[in-house]
Amino acid sequence: MTSLRSAPTPGGPRRKVTEVPALAVAAVAKRLGVAPATLRTWDRRYGLGPSEHTAGSHRRYTADDVARLVIMRRLTLEGVAPVDAARAALDADQAELALESGQIEQAAGSDGPAEDGDEGEPSGETPGGGLRLLRAVPRGADDEPVRIGATRATGVSDVVDAAISFDQKRCDKLLRIAPGTDPGQWWSTLVEPALHRIAERTFLASPGEMPEVVFSNATLAALREYTQQSEAALVAGGGPPPNHPSRMRRIVLIFAAPGEQVPLAAHALAAALGAQGAMARIVTGSATMHRSLELVAMVRPAAVAVVTTQPRPDLDVVRTVHEANPDLPIFVGLQNDAAATGLPLAATVQRVRSFTGLLHEALAVVR
Repeated sequence: MTSLRSAPTPGGPRRKVTEVPALAVAAVAKRLGVAPATLRTWDRRYGLGPSEHTAGSHRRYTADDVARLVIMRRLTLEGVAPVDAARAALDADQAELALESGQIEQAAGSDGPAEDGDEGEPSGETPGGGLRLLRAVPRGADDEPVRIGATRATGVSDVVDAAISFDQKRCDKLLRIAPGTDPGQWWSTLVEPALHRIAERTFLASPGEMPEVVFSNATLAALREYTQQSEAALVAGGGPPPNHPSRMRRIVLIFAAPGEQVPLAAHALAAALGAQGAMARIVTGSATMHRSLELVAMVRPAAVAVVTTQPRPDLDVVRTVHEANPDLPIFVGLQNDAAATGLPLAATVQRVRSFTGLLHEALAVVR
């Protein structure tokens, strides 16, 4: 196999970015938060191995070697193919290596054993026991900062980094919806991308720590606070309270597909409808087919929306509600074309591919 290691600098070997003792594989794995097996794989496949030999033929990682490994890890997290990430790491110049070396030294206080069998998802351990990345989750090409109302620009990576660091207070602050902000835009440009990124990751966590829970708690808290403030402002301006008959007549009833552990999209849709002057309620808890029909009969909604993030959701609730209420508009958010084949063929049942489309279709009915 041809090595990808770049040629030595003309005039002599590459100068070390810092004069520090060379490290064994276990020490480097601990410092970077990856498994030793991952380092050995990168050495064997891509030539990103230790370059210094000591007495007894033991190979040690220099500061340059470690800096290149950090570049490799960061690029793979960004979705770059490992072979291309390795080539970029090996071709990095002294300025890049010095920058990475400085970042490593800043994070050197994160000690503790760490193992991760996923070569593309290494983690580091915080002093308090919770696992986090050695550095913040790198920004992707589509990870532009999002300005939420009058607050500072917030990037998707900022939110993901707070969640995987189990920093509930910071995650709450980053996801807070400022007054006057469109919750639909907030969901589509910030929350949904962060949710997808967290779902793609693998974590090692201490008991009681789940990035998904941190993120979900922050999202629900932001939606609850925003809705309460909006309702209070409406009533203060002379508008009717939430349960007034004039507002309940054109209500949208939102169902989540069975098995949706935390239906964040359903809550976001309800908040987005509320921001546009529409009333919406989310069906939570155990909702059997019989109970779902009872709720529809009792609420008499203007429309029903079914929201799901599952690739192959159970759509029995759509068929059951439609059969009992053939004239009731039902909108189903589905990105998977194959899953849409299970929907009833009726003019009142519409499949919508995006969150924004689902919002607009529901608004068109209630208005």
